Amino acid sequence: MVDEVNEVLRKAPLFEALDEEDAAALRSSVSEVRLGRGQTLFNEGDEGDRLYVILSGKVKLTRTAVDGRENLLGVLGPSEMFGELSLFDPRPRTASAVAVTDAVLAGLGHDDLRPFLSSRPHVSLQLLKALAARLRRTNDVMADLVFTDVPGRVAKALLELADKFGKEGEDGLHVHHDLTQEELAQLVGASRETVNKALAEFALRGWLRIEAKAVVLMDVERMRRRAR
Repeated sequence: MVDEVNEVLRKAPLFEALDEEDAAALRSSVSEVRLGRGQTLFNEGDEGDRLYVILSGKVKLTRTAVDGRENLLGVLGPSEMFGELSLFDPRPRTASAVAVTDAVLAGLGHDDLRPFLSSRPHVSLQLLKALAARLRRTNDVMADLVFTDVPGRVAKALLELADKFGKEGEDGLHVHHDLTQEELAQLVGASRETVNKALAEFALRGWLRIEAKAVVLMDVERMRRRAR
């Protein structure tokens, strides 16, 4: 089990830039956090004092509008990291983190991490690279909301979920995203009815099969074309 945890951590942006000695030193400061499905890790506006790496399960990041509507910023899985923004900008959390499934996380306090980074600037650069990738993705999402229709956004979201959680099967690429219909709609910034209509159209064309909190992508290339 320890070897499996270390392997997951090794793939996280924070750890992949470290040699084994430094990685072992940093792992000694890690604390384990267990969440049940639906449990909130932190809320938007909370003070942030640590970052997290997902060891198992799925976690969603959300923001809530003034009128109460929820926007799903992303769904993260094993080896993905979040909460690092407050390390560089110690202001309140900009999103809420909620477990989509039962999840186990590795938490690392900023007070432990800052002295570690001060003597290893290349690791700080790795973290900034991860933040830049997240900013680039945010820009892409904003552009999609303006320039891409809902079916295109649905196709793109399913392909991104497939990259993280997809497993090849005899009948196609099985994507167990564990999202409700409402959460999937929040992810693409559209109504549930519009998203369901797009999914039904894809299913009618034979591109995918809809299952409970999952889809089976049977024509990935067609989905990629529709996502462009």
